[in-house]
Amino acid sequence: MTTTEHCISCLFAFESSDPDWASYELGVFVCLNCSGIHRSLSSRVKSIRLDFWEDKLVQFMKSSGNANAQALYEKAVPPYYYRPQQHDCNVLREQWIRAKYERKEFTGETKYPPVSYSTGFYEGMLWKKGKENTQFLKRKFVLSEREFTLTYYNKENSKGPKAVIAIKDLNATFQPQKIGHPHGLQFTFQDNDHTRNLYVYHESAEEIVTWYNAIRAARYAYLKTAYPTGTDEELIPKITRNYLKEGYMEKTGPLQKEPFRKRWFILDSQNRKLFYFKEQLDAEELGVIFIGTESNGYSVKECVPKHARGNKWTCGVSVETPERQFVFMCEQEREQREWLEALRKVMSRPMQYSCCRIIVHLYFCLHKPS
Repeated sequence: MTTTEHCISCLFAFESSDPDWASYELGVFVCLNCSGIHRSLSSRVKSIRLDFWEDKLVQFMKSSGNANAQALYEKAVPPYYYRPQQHDCNVLREQWIRAKYERKEFTGETKYPPVSYSTGFYEGMLWKKGKENTQFLKRKFVLSEREFTLTYYNKENSKGPKAVIAIKDLNATFQPQKIGHPHGLQFTFQDNDHTRNLYVYHESAEEIVTWYNAIRAARYAYLKTAYPTGTDEELIPKITRNYLKEGYMEKTGPLQKEPFRKRWFILDSQNRKLFYFKEQLDAEELGVIFIGTESNGYSVKECVPKHARGNKWTCGVSVETPERQFVFMCEQEREQREWLEALRKVMSRPMQYSCCRIIVHLYFCLHKPS
């Protein structure tokens, strides 16, 4: 439960349990970043340290506070609805605040028409990046909770879909910096032997967050069907996920004599996969490395390659697996430390049953007859 020790909007922990900003219209305490969003809603915001507070406002804040506001404005938040935290992108935090205080979506009152993400069916147009080029074109997307599918069409009046994506394998994560748009969203799903990425956005902040939560609603419904005894505490973290670490590193081949080439890496901690791509907005990966546990022969350490050729960077990372050693180069020591920390975090976690299936799938992908 959020208290005055945390921002009500992003759970940012106030230093020394002492908030800096407050909305004296709503009676809530917020952090500096969220105070700007509240101000854009025409909510009256004051600095607790720098502004003058009349006695009646002080009494109002004492009688209100974050806990009381939560009881009113967050009374009926659906379990699948994403509650942003301090490091989430601005569009998620802004729409969470607007949904609570401007649109009053979670007060428990019956909405008619119902909010779009709660109906089990959603369709609309999104700007989608081409698979082989950097151009974004409008495409029609249709989400069906009943069918557990997300389909998209090359043209609005197309007879058949360009692709049918199973909700079972779908992940959605906001990527505004990578996509180059504040509402950029990345869809990832399994496509035969590859992991496929779609990059989309919408001009409307409310619309793109509605898409995100509609997908989360469908994913939640699927998980409740696939794991009928699973609790919300177990299932909610599996609905969608952000990737633990992304960025460029240089990579050499299995002999470690091949030239180093710059690649974009994504570490998916939930599935224990380290993907690498030629460029950061590629639709399909060049390769994938499974990251097991230390007890199963996996380790990571910093290194200095003996036969470095073609590399421009000097901060090495060595990943040891039962099959081979992978050597990567980072541009800066900070990046090197972050990759080492992220990979060790994954290796220290025990493997789930689902990860064993991933190992088998990767084995057959790597060893299938050509």
